[in-house]
Amino acid sequence: MKSILPAELQNILTTQPSATVIDVRTPVEFAEVHVPQARSVSLDELKPSLLQLPKDQPVYLLCRSGQRATKAAEKFAKEGFTQPVVVAGGTLAWIDANLPVTRGTTKVISLERQVRIAAGAIVFAGVLLARFVNPNFIWLSGFVGAGLVFAGITDFCGMGLLLAKLPWNK
Repeated sequence: MKSILPAELQNILTTQPSATVIDVRTPVEFAEVHVPQARSVSLDELKPSLLQLPKDQPVYLLCRSGQRATKAAEKFAKEGFTQPVVVAGGTLAWIDANLPVTRGTTKVISLERQVRIAAGAIVFAGVLLARFVNPNFIWLSGFVGAGLVFAGITDFCGMGLLLAKLPWNK
């Protein structure tokens, strides 16, 4: 899987303004801040073959930090695209490099923070329910803990995918 630094992509966009840049964050994240030339196609709705892009041309992929872009690059590769390129560090690295961005008026809690809030709330609720209602509710906390371990090992977060489908992330 090829990756480049944000400054490298900026150089490419200077000489090739029509280069394909796809931001795979949720539409709300994209609306908050994005690379000006980027096109928004959220990871959960990404179907590379439907984008009508040449399979032998580079497709530059961005997300918040690089993880979702890596998953998107895998989708592109599986569908026969020969040059999916992940922008290392994603939009956060782009901003840190002081490169130009388009900022909207929308303020949003990142999907990663939403996952931490939801997981913490469920674990806390499970502990309280186990203490005050029925000890078997402790399994709710255990289930969430196991899910977090699974997400850490496999880099697949089911809770993140579910949260991305909620109305405030559209």
